[in-house]
Amino acid sequence: MTPNTPIRRAGRGLAALCALALLSGCASQATVERAHPDDPWEGFNRKVFAFNETLDRYALKPVAQGYRFVTPDPVETGIGNFFSNLGEIRTTLNSLLQGKGTNASVATGRFLINSTLGVAGFFDVATRLEVTGREEDFGQTLAVWGVGEGPYVVLPLLGPSTVRDTAGLPVDSYTDPLTHVEEDKVRYSLRALDIIDTRAGLLDQERLIRGDRYSFIRDSWLQRRRFEVNDGEMGEDPFAEDDFGFDGEDFDDAFAE
Repeated sequence: MTPNTPIRRAGRGLAALCALALLSGCASQATVERAHPDDPWEGFNRKVFAFNETLDRYALKPVAQGYRFVTPDPVETGIGNFFSNLGEIRTTLNSLLQGKGTNASVATGRFLINSTLGVAGFFDVATRLEVTGREEDFGQTLAVWGVGEGPYVVLPLLGPSTVRDTAGLPVDSYTDPLTHVEEDKVRYSLRALDIIDTRAGLLDQERLIRGDRYSFIRDSWLQRRRFEVNDGEMGEDPFAEDDFGFDGEDFDDAFAE
């Protein structure tokens, strides 16, 4: 796994949501004894989760593994950087809507630096220059505006979300530059590459999953999402990539059934 590239963090755009939702190998069929306070629709969510997991097992994950196998690490890193650089536009707009002028300036600076010196974003020059900020999306903007989080929900294909984040998806989609690519073949190809690249970046993280996969992913996703919404005020990022300790070796042995 290539370290410390923004695209490797649990995704904030549509592709990242999809990939994070689909990183389970199989869903537990455990009976829900009582409602989780954040997950009152658990019965429905588990059914959608099982659908997403099946799609991942037989389609997305094999493709991501093949992509990881044939793609040199520097190229994979560069592709991740390219899509992450496009996300700076969303961060700039949402930072302005939240009144975070400094973060908007940083995101704009990152986009300009990486789009020029970084060759269309393929190289993350801004991070090397220590120009770093926080990613922002419209779900976070709604939180700043006082909209409640709402229940946890698993969306078909898109995966983990909340009612508030689901309401923000149309705006996030509109502010994604890929949405405005006029040529259908180019747009669909780039979207597919984004999803596959993000999914490949999550392959190593699967070894973190323990016990009931549905509950593990739900609780981990909610914890990380609240960390982001609160701008890290909950303390150190519990999902900081340097803490994972993955070296990418013996992946198949670790998950051999």
